[in-house]
Amino acid sequence: MALRDSHVTMAHGGGGRAMRDLIDEVFTSVFQPPGMEDQARLMEAALQAPGARLAFTTDGYVVAPMEFPGGDIGKIAVCGTINDLAVGGARPLWLSAAFIIEEGTEIALLRRIVASMAREAEAAGVRIVTGDTKVVERGAADGVFITTSGIGVIPPGCDPGATRIRAGDAIIVNGTLGDHGAAIMAARGEFALETTLQTDSASLHRVMDAARAATPDLRAARDCTRGGLASALNEMAQDAGLGMLLQEAALPLRPEVRGLCEILGLDPLYLANEGRLVLFVPEAQAQAVLDALSGLPESAGAVLIGMATAEHPGQVRMQSALGGTRIVDMLVGDQLPRIC
Repeated sequence: MALRDSHVTMAHGGGGRAMRDLIDEVFTSVFQPPGMEDQARLMEAALQAPGARLAFTTDGYVVAPMEFPGGDIGKIAVCGTINDLAVGGARPLWLSAAFIIEEGTEIALLRRIVASMAREAEAAGVRIVTGDTKVVERGAADGVFITTSGIGVIPPGCDPGATRIRAGDAIIVNGTLGDHGAAIMAARGEFALETTLQTDSASLHRVMDAARAATPDLRAARDCTRGGLASALNEMAQDAGLGMLLQEAALPLRPEVRGLCEILGLDPLYLANEGRLVLFVPEAQAQAVLDALSGLPESAGAVLIGMATAEHPGQVRMQSALGGTRIVDMLVGDQLPRIC
């Protein structure tokens, strides 16, 4: 092994042998990209299908702490990018990963993050094919920032989107809400909270595959990351020009998440998720979709939580167990910073 340093130094970003050793031993030896050029050269038979389209997405990850129960910044970087492709109907195929690394970062931490990314990508059948590293002075960043981009292929005839939602469509989520945000909150140690909660981070391409197989009329999907379920639904309501009516009693929330939110005065509907999506399907096909999702660990807790309505277009409302309703508005500001 040529890399003997225990921490990243400015030399690791200087373009010389130290940088090459870092890249070779920490990154390319694990990701094993095809070739060592400055770009990835991509080939895929699915691209040749008549009517197939490319999907492309990019996202940045700055979570603190970088490691937390059930995951780390590397895992959510891969999951998040895969999920952005999957909810649009694409089969994720290739990712890029760019790292901004603060001087003084432990190389052992980098190795753990990269190994986590490689495991998640391999499990999803996705390849990390290109990337970049930059080292910045101590204090100019906060450990490690990751930007990932992803490319997938949308098969012919697949076109989910908010504008396809119709009044009466069922709203389904694939599991308990707010687990990631609550796990991060506890992991920071700022509130002396003790909990066994873990992040819900997961790649959701299989969930989308199962939903599409169960109904030919899957209307739309959105992953509920920053801003949580409430923000995702508000965006979709505005795009669809429809209202959304949720049933409070149907919302899947762990008692620990409810408790943490009550203690800290937070609303769990706005907590970030990294393995949850919301689906819109025709009401008559909702049970078939729920049955299909129940067979996957990523969606074993799938449940119907409400419906799209012609009333109150562009607005999300929630009906309480007592029969009253309240508006669930778009999040203003941050409930909890640096969450993903």
